[in-house]
Amino acid sequence: MNIAPNILNAVNEWLTPTFDQDTQAAVKELMTTSPKELEESFYKNLEFGTGGMRGVMGVGNNRINKYTLGKNTQGLSNYLHEVFPNETLKVVIAYDCRHNSNTLAKVVADVFSANGIQVYLFSDLRPTPELSFALKYLGCQCGIVLTASHNPPEYNGYKVYWQDGGQIVPPQDAAIINVIENLSYDKIKFDANESLIKYIDTDIDKAFIKSSIENASFNTPAEAKDNLQIVFTSLHGTSIKSIPDTLSQAGYKNVHIVPEQAIPDGDFPTVKSPNPEEPEALTMALALADKTNSDIVVGTDPDCDRLGVAVRNNDGKMILLNGNQTMILMTSFLLQQWKKAGKINGKQFVGSTIVSTPMMMELASSYGVECKVGLTGFKWIAKMIKDFPELQFIGGGEESFGFMVGDAVRDKDAVAATLLICEVAAQAKAAGSSVYKELLQLYVENGFYKEHLVSLTKKGMEGLEEINQMMINLRQNPLKEINGQRVIMVEDYQSSTALNLLTNEESVMDIPKSNVLIYYTEDGTKICARPSGTEPKIKFYISVNAEIESVSDFTEAESFLDQKIQNIIADMQLNS
Repeated sequence: MNIAPNILNAVNEWLTPTFDQDTQAAVKELMTTSPKELEESFYKNLEFGTGGMRGVMGVGNNRINKYTLGKNTQGLSNYLHEVFPNETLKVVIAYDCRHNSNTLAKVVADVFSANGIQVYLFSDLRPTPELSFALKYLGCQCGIVLTASHNPPEYNGYKVYWQDGGQIVPPQDAAIINVIENLSYDKIKFDANESLIKYIDTDIDKAFIKSSIENASFNTPAEAKDNLQIVFTSLHGTSIKSIPDTLSQAGYKNVHIVPEQAIPDGDFPTVKSPNPEEPEALTMALALADKTNSDIVVGTDPDCDRLGVAVRNNDGKMILLNGNQTMILMTSFLLQQWKKAGKINGKQFVGSTIVSTPMMMELASSYGVECKVGLTGFKWIAKMIKDFPELQFIGGGEESFGFMVGDAVRDKDAVAATLLICEVAAQAKAAGSSVYKELLQLYVENGFYKEHLVSLTKKGMEGLEEINQMMINLRQNPLKEINGQRVIMVEDYQSSTALNLLTNEESVMDIPKSNVLIYYTEDGTKICARPSGTEPKIKFYISVNAEIESVSDFTEAESFLDQKIQNIIADMQLNS
């Protein structure tokens, strides 16, 4: 077998006594039986992406295992001692339903404790937003959650949160990564100081649920709550620990839980993908909704930060909303409630991201509220809260089915968001309307924006090269026309430049660098190209829009925009 020198060096290191016998045996097994898998396992180090570090579990430096996570944690421990030299260091750790999450969480706790750091470790799986809440609640400097969100069952991951409750962002992430990369595996302290590990559970749960209800409840009458029929599915994930109790304590009695998906299970046996962005994931929930004649369906991903929502259209048929639509509905409702309470005075803002619907800016503007737009990922929305302490954060979201209500949690939070969308639904129904009718009315008032995501999966080393080449081609040979419309502006977030193709003027964008390109055409279409930071995918986000005079214009306008999107996909050859 011909192994590249860099891979051979990494393999040989993992065959030294620094690594346990089982690990060495697994590496030798790969060498003899799976050379391709050996390459994939060792050709690079796992990297921090948009949502932390995710990867396939197994041996090797490009895999999730006790050594790669131990090295991360040792480096992080060193960094914490360096940044907080005179403080008592405290970290909190949570984990989800995935295979090995509990044992890997204990490894992480062991390493922190071996470095003299007080560890609060959840005694069982918990939603990711509860980790963000617990970090601030317990006064910790850092938090870790073991999760791979909605990735396939063979994945796991490691997300790092900082003092403010948000995920780490530049330049701090680079500083931490630098410490980790300069650390050798034999420097990891695995021998736990058990006296520094404290298990936490119900006290934090109670505080978290109380906070969720305070942030996401808006004086909905008890009768309105009683009249709302809800179907909920946790998709075998962690939300079963929080959402049913939150809805119950908030006064929602008619919650039908999909029983086949209520037990946490890292194999996710009833779905192809435990991702509420995928329509198939909510098939069982939709069937239960029809059986119970429910008004709304909510499904969450395994770590309970994303939510998928389905509601009845004007014909009484259940339809799935996309992340942009749920974000618009919840933001609009929050703005209405804040205005009704007299709390909008020009010192508030909502948050969104560059790949999300431009309709967020139109909506915020109509209330005299600023809409701040950051890079993809909720860590950037959390950073906005930290960067602008003089402003109040109302709420915000992004297209990937995530939303954040207030600032008690500094990450996308399906617990508070589930309660909030139920408040929207209950109040709409009580007023003789519906969630769907409210959405159509928002299109009339703010313009009808329709979005579509094309996600191309390219696995392994070859896939990574293919994705990189696609981005190089788009940069070196920028599109001048898309679907017969002139491109008038190209924003390149890697070079922080915006080029006006009409005037040929280039301006500098004051935003952190990211491997993202956005094209704008003369008819208001926006197309964003972005490699995923957590999955082997390149994503194209398409946004088109049209004005509609009344709700009766919606069907015709939607048909027009759907065709426009298909034309763009064909023109850009994104079908493959």
